Amino acid sequence: MEMLKQIVFLALLVQASTLLPMLAFAADADPIQDFCVADGTSKITVNGLVCKDAVDVKVTDFLFRGLNKPGNTNNPTANAVTPVFAAQLPGLNTLGISMARLDFAQGGVNVPHTHPRATEILTVLQGELYVGFVSTGNQLFAATLYAGDVFVFPKGLVHFQLNVGKGAAVAIAGLSSQNPGVQQVGRALFGSSPPVGDEVLEKAFGINQKAVQHIRNNFKA
Repeated sequence: MEMLKQIVFLALLVQASTLLPMLAFAADADPIQDFCVADGTSKITVNGLVCKDAVDVKVTDFLFRGLNKPGNTNNPTANAVTPVFAAQLPGLNTLGISMARLDFAQGGVNVPHTHPRATEILTVLQGELYVGFVSTGNQLFAATLYAGDVFVFPKGLVHFQLNVGKGAAVAIAGLSSQNPGVQQVGRALFGSSPPVGDEVLEKAFGINQKAVQHIRNNFKA
């Protein structure tokens, strides 16, 4: 019996040793070819985007123009994000990286949100931004950034940016995924379909049903 226990233990140890590296390096998969340009016409669903036939690949698949143009900040948050993900730049497919331009009118905010699949590194090109993230221990790490400053937001943590300057602000973000995803905290909880139950939100935020409905109305399309 003791020998059997040892054999079982060794078998589990071997299995764990094969799984741990997979868990430790869980992220966008490394490419196993020079490139895998996304085929936007394919109807096949995979974890990522289907590769275009190499003979159909063109230099324009690796080129994106227009990041020099300001985004439209004429909206309630006075903020605009211009993404350069695999959907906009097909050559990014499988390369595990992307970027975005962030524009802020005076007082504009990129509301609290997360990127479930990416770490973000942000550099300010113009203006002043108050930025920060909240750790899983509910500790806030925040700072005011000026042109040339760089800040990093760890993968999956709630973070935000607010223009605290006297004019417009511009920043560039790099992200460690071709498709980082974005989930705004407020919209996820109060604007989901079907809606999160009132009782859940009442107890989570210490508010009544009337307040829940008032906030929910702000997220109606």
